[in-house]
Amino acid sequence: MGKTKDKKNEKKENNEQLENVKELGVDDLPEEDERIYVLPIIGQVEGHTVLSPQTKTTKYEHVIPQLVSIERSKSIEGVLIVLNTVGGDVEAGLAIAEMIRSLSKPTVSLVIGGGHSIGVPLATAADYSFISPSATMIIHPIRMNGLIIGVPQTFEYFNKMQQRIIEFIARTSKIDKDTIKKLMIQSDELLNDMGTILIGNQAVDYGLIDDIGGIKEALEKLEQMIQKQQP
Repeated sequence: MGKTKDKKNEKKENNEQLENVKELGVDDLPEEDERIYVLPIIGQVEGHTVLSPQTKTTKYEHVIPQLVSIERSKSIEGVLIVLNTVGGDVEAGLAIAEMIRSLSKPTVSLVIGGGHSIGVPLATAADYSFISPSATMIIHPIRMNGLIIGVPQTFEYFNKMQQRIIEFIARTSKIDKDTIKKLMIQSDELLNDMGTILIGNQAVDYGLIDDIGGIKEALEKLEQMIQKQQP
């Protein structure tokens, strides 16, 4: 009888784990005995519009409850944010970035493939940021899909949205606003587009990212920050 019950509980746990992988992209929500929580931001950041099933997405309505659970957890001492994103919804991405920045626990970000577009503020939102040597980051002006009305109010909206992103990046990294604007309007790097692509060391040289590294370096830094915060 006991064995049957154990098998049922194990099957239930496995089903819950599979559901979390499917829905959240992680094994499960933060557990009570978990010291370091890994938060992946992969693919395209999905906002208010649901993207096609063929698109790899990070859904902001899933990430926000995770961040709240992390902040409330008494056992989680640090957060590692792993980024490989092409960007996505500006409002959703900026909301996640602001929430990461407001966490009281030490946070380290690691750009492993790409941290493009709204992925830039998501990377700089952490207390300390790493980028792998071959990873890239693209800084470009904001884009809009769908119907755009050609009136001054539309331009003003674009301008304010872009200003919010510029100010956030400047506030959370060592790069200044003028340099961000200059990188955004470069016209000789991207095909049929404006902006700049920064590879590994270049992102560090500009002050956008703190250091070059991988999983080992990111976890070591996070451990140091956790030790420093402890009384």
